[in-house]
Amino acid sequence: MRFLLVVPPLAGHVAPLRGVASVLSSRGHSVAWCGPEPELSTLVAGRIFPAGDSGPFALSLRPPGLRGFAALKYLWESYLVPLADAMVPGVAAAAAAFAPDVVVVDQQAMAGALVAERCGLPWATSASTSTELADPLGALPKIASWVGDLQAGLRARHGVLLGDLRFSPYLVLAFTTRALAGDGRPAAPVCYVGPVSPAGPGEWSDVDGRPLVVVTLGTANAAAGVRFLAESVDALAGMPSVQGLVVDPTGELVSESVVLARRIPQVAVFAHASVVVCHGGHNTVCEALAAGVPLVVAPIRDDQSMLAQQVVAAAAGVRLRFDRAKAADIREAIESAGQYRPGAQKIRESFEAAGGAEEAATRLESLG
Repeated sequence: MRFLLVVPPLAGHVAPLRGVASVLSSRGHSVAWCGPEPELSTLVAGRIFPAGDSGPFALSLRPPGLRGFAALKYLWESYLVPLADAMVPGVAAAAAAFAPDVVVVDQQAMAGALVAERCGLPWATSASTSTELADPLGALPKIASWVGDLQAGLRARHGVLLGDLRFSPYLVLAFTTRALAGDGRPAAPVCYVGPVSPAGPGEWSDVDGRPLVVVTLGTANAAAGVRFLAESVDALAGMPSVQGLVVDPTGELVSESVVLARRIPQVAVFAHASVVVCHGGHNTVCEALAAGVPLVVAPIRDDQSMLAQQVVAAAAGVRLRFDRAKAADIREAIESAGQYRPGAQKIRESFEAAGGAEEAATRLESLG
C-alpha cells in the first residue's frame, strides 16, 4: 500500500508519525511525506513532496504574550487557515504524483483532508494532542460557531462539502490513552494508540545519586519562559536534597548549584527523573508519564491548559500558574509531586498496553 503523510512544519506534530512511518515501511508499504519546506526536510527522511513555504508559518513569528481567546484567534486566523490554503496545491500535486491508497492528515494540516475528500481517498486524522478530542469549545457556542465559519470558508474555497476537517469519518488516531485524555467525541471513530516517542538520541549520565528534578518549557517557548525558568533555578537552588536540571534554550541563566543545559535528550533524561516541571506540551507530558514520572505543569497557551487539566484529573501531577508562580510556589509543587507517582504509573501502564506505532500502522492498513 501507499501512504501519504500530510503534516505541518511542527516537530511535535511530526514526531509520532515518524514512528508510524517506520513501522509501515518495515511492513513493505511505501510512505511519502508532504508539508511545507524547507522545514519538513529537517524533521523527516525519505520521499518528500513540498507543500508551500514554511517561512511564513515559523513559530518564532507568533507574539509570545498571546493568551486565551487572543491565542486561539491567532492560531486559526493567522496559522491554521492560511496554512491550509497555502498547502492545498502542493498536497494535490503530491496526491497526483504518488497516488496514495490512504492519506494520513495531522489535525493542523487541514489541506490533507481537503485534498483527500476532493480526490475520494480514504484518510485518517493524526491527533498528536488530545485537546480537540475533548471538545474544548463545546461550552463556548459562539467561539465554536466562529471556528465552524472559518472551516466553511476553507471548504467553499476548495470545493469540499465535508464537515469538520479536524476529524476523519474513517479513523482518528489519538496518540494518547483514555486513562489520560478521557473519552473522546462520541461521533468520531477514535482509536487510542498511546504516545509514539522517537528513541531519544544520546544518553544521560550526569546524575549524582540525588533525586533528579527536570524543568523544561520546550524549545518553542524560549522568550516566554525566561522568568519562569529563573524562578525555577532559585527554587531548586534552595533544595539541596535534589539535583536540579533546568533546560535554558537562551543560555542566559547562571547557577552554581543547578545544572543548566540548552537542550537535553528528553527520553533518556526522563528515565532518571523523579519529577518533571513543564509547560504541558503533549510530547513532554507523554514522555514523562511514559517513564512513570509525576508532573508539575505550568501551561502557557494553546492546548497546554487542557493537558494540564487532564494530568490533574488523572492524579498524575499538580498545576501551577505560569505567569504568577514564584520560586516558593515551584518548590512547594515539586515537594508535593511525589504523592502523584501512583497516578503517573497508572498512565504509564495504559501507554504500554495501547499498542503504539504498531497498532497505529495496523489501523491504517485497514483503510486500504
